[in-house]
Amino acid sequence: QVQLVESGGGSVQAGGSLRLSCAASVLTFSASCMGWFRQAPVKEREVVAKMDTYGTGFYGESVKGRFTISRDNAKNTVDLQMNNLKSEDTAMYSCAAIRGTSSSYCRSPDRRAGDYSYWGQGTQVTVSE
Repeated sequence: QVQLVESGGGSVQAGGSLRLSCAASVLTFSASCMGWFRQAPVKEREVVAKMDTYGTGFYGESVKGRFTISRDNAKNTVDLQMNNLKSEDTAMYSCAAIRGTSSSYCRSPDRRAGDYSYWGQGTQVTVSE
C-alpha cells in the first residue's frame, strides 16, 4: 500500500522559513508526479508546487520565487523549501502522487487535486505576523 508521510510543519514568524519533507513508500517514486498542496480553513485546496519525473518544478503563482520543490529519487522523498513565509501561507500542507505518469501529463496546467491518487495526512504550517 502506498504511503506518503509529511514532516517539517510548524509555527514560524512572517519572513521565516520552513522545510517540509514527504517520504513515499511502495511507490515507483522516480516515475511519479509529486505535488504539494495546501488548504486553509474555508478555502479551496490549491496546488503549491509539483515536480515531474525529470525533476522540473512548477509553482503556484502565490509562491513563485519563495518556495522550491526538490526530489531525491534515491531516498523516495520530495521536499518543499519555503522562504519568506507570509501569514497567508498558513494552511495544512499535503504531498500527493500520481504514480507512473509521463512528465507531460504531470506538467500540464490541467492537473487538479483529483488527478492525484495518493495523499499524505498533511502537516500544519502556521505563519504569524
